[in-house]
Amino acid sequence: MKDIEYYARALRAPRVADSYRSLGDRAREAGWSHEEYLAAVLSREVAEREASGAALRIRAARFPGHKLLEEFNFDHQPAADRNLVAHLGTGAFLEEAKNVVLLGPPGTGKTHLAVGIGIRAARAGHRVLFDTATGWVSRLAEAHDRGRLPQELAKLRRYKLLIVDEVGYIPFDQDSANLFFQLVSSRYEHASLVLTSNLAFSRWGEVFSDATVASAMIDRIVHHAEVLNLTGSSYRLRNKTRTQLQAQ
Repeated sequence: MKDIEYYARALRAPRVADSYRSLGDRAREAGWSHEEYLAAVLSREVAEREASGAALRIRAARFPGHKLLEEFNFDHQPAADRNLVAHLGTGAFLEEAKNVVLLGPPGTGKTHLAVGIGIRAARAGHRVLFDTATGWVSRLAEAHDRGRLPQELAKLRRYKLLIVDEVGYIPFDQDSANLFFQLVSSRYEHASLVLTSNLAFSRWGEVFSDATVASAMIDRIVHHAEVLNLTGSSYRLRNKTRTQLQAQ
């Protein structure tokens, strides 16, 4: 009916125009009530809209790849607690503004888990943003230079989850360490962080050029946090022999 198609356009609900006929045929065959038919039409519109919104949030998060929790290789990483990872995948920690810290050598799956948790959060309707530690510091330094650091931190607090990858790969000078500390402090007990690092907490003083700043930062991060320690060799190098690695 043209009337239904017009109303669908007016409501910006294009799936209604696509589905009302097919669902109408099914409703007549199955003897649905008017209420059941209407619920089915609206359900399809909502499901498609939610799927589209999730895809947009995933793209906006700027993940480095599409890595799912379901694809994580627990056989290669037996140190990872399956039950804890499954719990983190529910996103319950986000409602408590808790953090997640993934520690371990390079190649042990930290970024995979961080992205997988982030994708789950985006699918659940939350705004997520991903970057490396150096990327976050560069963003804050630019805001600071423009005199807009408080506004930038307030803007970032509107994201339910920020993912900070590769803490410790590149050391920070004092100014960069202070900016990173402000990012952590601004989210403390307000919104969640997922951080990955190749260094134990005891070595973060080396990264942030100041043991006192590092200690204060760690205190805020772990106060409400789940910490996963990953171990073992690099998954990316699993098929390389010792001879091949030495020759590179």
